[in-house]
Amino acid sequence: MNSAEVDAYLHRLGVEHPAWPTVDALRELHLSHLQTVPFENLSIHLGEEIVLEEKRLLDKVVGARRGGFCYELNGSFGALLAALGYDVALLAARVYGDEGRLGIPYDHLALRVRTVDGGDWLADVGFGAHSHLPLAFGDRGEQEDPGGTFRIVEAEPDAAGVRGGHSTVEAADLDVFRDGTPQYRLEVRPRVLGDFVAGAWWHSTSPVSHFTRSLVCSRVTEDGGRITLSGRNFTVTTADGTREVRELETDEEVLGVYRERFGIGLDEVPALRAPA
Repeated sequence: MNSAEVDAYLHRLGVEHPAWPTVDALRELHLSHLQTVPFENLSIHLGEEIVLEEKRLLDKVVGARRGGFCYELNGSFGALLAALGYDVALLAARVYGDEGRLGIPYDHLALRVRTVDGGDWLADVGFGAHSHLPLAFGDRGEQEDPGGTFRIVEAEPDAAGVRGGHSTVEAADLDVFRDGTPQYRLEVRPRVLGDFVAGAWWHSTSPVSHFTRSLVCSRVTEDGGRITLSGRNFTVTTADGTREVRELETDEEVLGVYRERFGIGLDEVPALRAPA
């Protein structure tokens, strides 16, 4: 990223250019990203190609002021952090599903970020409802966050009897818990953005992917709550967990919520598109 692209991205987030790549600056960037760049899968149902290349991600997130899902959001955020001087590694994860089953390889993309003041953090702006602030990567106790209580622990052996890439604890997979429920299993080996192409293709095309079976657009609000538009149902969740759901009756209402609450201007209402 060049300096103009960095400035445009920071303007999109509504934050000043940090003087140094510190943990305090990372916290601000992380929270601002969650509040301004929606988690959304609209491209899948609008027939838009998802390309995991830095320029294409910046064109979408910054230029078109859109959101995306994990590969796009954490991919673009990781590029911004690296341009600001952070030490960034892309990590692959498998998401826990029904009955504790793990998803496909490269199911999710998260970030390991090291700061100039000695911090080592798990940053994730692409998992929907998750931590609002980066989590301490090496902390194995409970971590309180506006999004819940989180823990990062060494994973037990999976169904194949494997707990990581090697036999040492340092190479073991990590399980990330939210409020006592496992969210995803994280590999500690660094990856590159192109490694996630197969996962993005699967989530965009498979009839069993929850992204092809639903429409979602969601972001954190300034008061610590969340707003979500799922199809025509608009949900406002306050910081204390109170939920109010309203069904939008007209296309004009739907497009208005996309525009006014998520900053996304659309010419048509997205509709579920059956996988090819």
